Amino acid sequence: MERLSDKEKQELLMIARETLKNYYEKDEIPKFDIKNERLKELRLGCFVTLKKQGHLRGCLGNFSSKEPLCVNVQKMAIASSKEDPRFEPVKKRELEDIEIEISVIYPLIEVKNYDEIQVGRDGLYIEYGFYRGVLLPQVATEYGWDRDEFLSHTCLKAGLPEDAWKKLNLKVYRFEADVFSEKEFV
Repeated sequence: MERLSDKEKQELLMIARETLKNYYEKDEIPKFDIKNERLKELRLGCFVTLKKQGHLRGCLGNFSSKEPLCVNVQKMAIASSKEDPRFEPVKKRELEDIEIEISVIYPLIEVKNYDEIQVGRDGLYIEYGFYRGVLLPQVATEYGWDRDEFLSHTCLKAGLPEDAWKKLNLKVYRFEADVFSEKEFV
């Protein structure tokens, strides 16, 4: 699948930013006249990450969507600002200090051998019974983790022991993503 162009990335960031502005100022979700057919046709998952002064302030997303990518970005922007259980909802006055990062998710690939996992390229999703954990591709790079540390931290995120990937029969998936933020297009 062809990756997003810089113009498409900028448009998705604008959609996320304007959606948050309108949502917080007018309590409405804006409708956009999207000219780019790909942004209306692509049915991809996405995560929207909100950072304040470099620190995580909210991040939610999904792996697939029945809705167009442009609509999914709107929904995940609002969800990240209001529904991430790790954080208090973002306040209107914080918006100007929030930096938006979007990760457009490409299809999950089940991992048969841990050697398939490439730090910097792949994100990880782990399932074990009712336990679920996901870390986006950029997380391992940001923390300087190797593959084993990445697997361990994804297990911890799922609520499992960090060595669960060595001992339990987990379902492990990898995925690629287009990751981009407002700071890239200043």
